Amino acid sequence: LASLIVILLWERRALCVCAPPMAPMKTVCFIIAMDQEAMPFVEAEKLVENAAVQLPMTPARVFSGEVQGAQVHVVINGQDGVHGVPAVGTVPAALTTYAAVQALRPDLLVNAGTAGGFKARGAAIGDIYLSSAVRNHDRRIPLPGFDKYGDYHIKARDAVDVEALAKRLGFKTGVVTTGNSLDATTACMERMMGAEASVKEMEAAAFAYVAEAADVPWFCLKSVTDIVDGDKPTEEEFLENLGAAAKSLQEALPRVLYYEDGVPYRLAAARSASSACRRHGTTCTRARSTHGC
Repeated sequence: LASLIVILLWERRALCVCAPPMAPMKTVCFIIAMDQEAMPFVEAEKLVENAAVQLPMTPARVFSGEVQGAQVHVVINGQDGVHGVPAVGTVPAALTTYAAVQALRPDLLVNAGTAGGFKARGAAIGDIYLSSAVRNHDRRIPLPGFDKYGDYHIKARDAVDVEALAKRLGFKTGVVTTGNSLDATTACMERMMGAEASVKEMEAAAFAYVAEAADVPWFCLKSVTDIVDGDKPTEEEFLENLGAAAKSLQEALPRVLYYEDGVPYRLAAARSASSACRRHGTTCTRARSTHGC
């Protein structure tokens, strides 16, 4: 009898008898810094401002509705209460993302917005990039251990296959690097080039930090407004192309939701099954093709 029990337990381990995958993701939350970036998408999809959702300690606004069978929330950082301008940068991004996770319990988080692109990495105005990883370029802490903390390199989650998603939709992929300035110092440029950054912006790394802490699948989607390693002043090129980049976002974000009748949601369900396998202490083999363990 003891031998039979051992055999049965071994077979259970080998077959990865996990909890069944969750139902496909149904709640998707887009975190966007500026009204100018978000509202074309909000208006095109007829999302409605959701006064019932309160995000404490933030000026954030929430717009909600159903898109392609998914409950979609667009959370905009809002206006800074002191200076009356859009609350851009890492602190508002982290606070908004944390509050949105607590209030909305999303199955998927997407940080969408505009960014500068690097022509050295093949970027052009209007390109759409999905994040293969995020990093910080202005947190320079030259102390043992703190150097990596400052960089805080976070790779994209296995739950969402951004390479496959980008290939199917005709988008590009690359490292998204984050800092709190629109321009870049020589030291920042060196760090970004060393990190093989494709796009530069002001929120993604903070957003990803919170998403990782909350254990929610995530990725970033960025539309290029200016060329970081180009000849034009960043602020001029950004303002010149902001409207066109927002239009690109309006067109790109629904395509993410429509992709393969919701494949990104099924990928996240596979992540849930994988977590279940780890809880069971099993290593998936045959089940891998079934639910991505």
